[in-house]
Amino acid sequence: MTIIVPKKLFLTRGKGTHQDKLVSFDLALREAGLSAFNLVKVSSILPPRCALISSKEGLRLLEPGQIVFVVLSEETTNQPNRLIAASIGLAIPNIFNHHGYLYEYTAVDVPPAEVGQRAEWLAATLLGHAFGKEIHEEAISPEDPHRINITEGIHFRTESITQAAYGAKGKWTTVIAAAVFIT
Repeated sequence: MTIIVPKKLFLTRGKGTHQDKLVSFDLALREAGLSAFNLVKVSSILPPRCALISSKEGLRLLEPGQIVFVVLSEETTNQPNRLIAASIGLAIPNIFNHHGYLYEYTAVDVPPAEVGQRAEWLAATLLGHAFGKEIHEEAISPEDPHRINITEGIHFRTESITQAAYGAKGKWTTVIAAAVFIT
């Protein structure tokens, strides 16, 4: 039996607009650098010790046609001027051998910064549950909004990537955000 545990991860995003819905999705993948791969959607566990790398570095490690595992968030509209957004939030614990969480979040007519913050908060909520803790707003560090303090010695770092776009008249618009695993 082969066990696949990714050692690296990168975040990417894209948007596409076209008369055909599927082509708009492919154009979003193309902008994100993912159109040449066979994508397999997976759930949202960030393996322990999985290094977050740049998308440029990550794309160099992949080959066209390769099967690639992704956590993918996508939103599509054919309504003109409708704001859509897709985001991936991460919550990474400071404990070396503990897994983290990713969270796929989409929204309509919500500012992109809010969408990213919500994705991060929900990923942190899931990770808090893994530690048997409910997290609350006061857990956010006043010095760093991307740090959530759980207990003495345990904190999470959060991050997100968000893509937003307005729908185009007479066309489909697709936005994606992805966390791409390198095995």
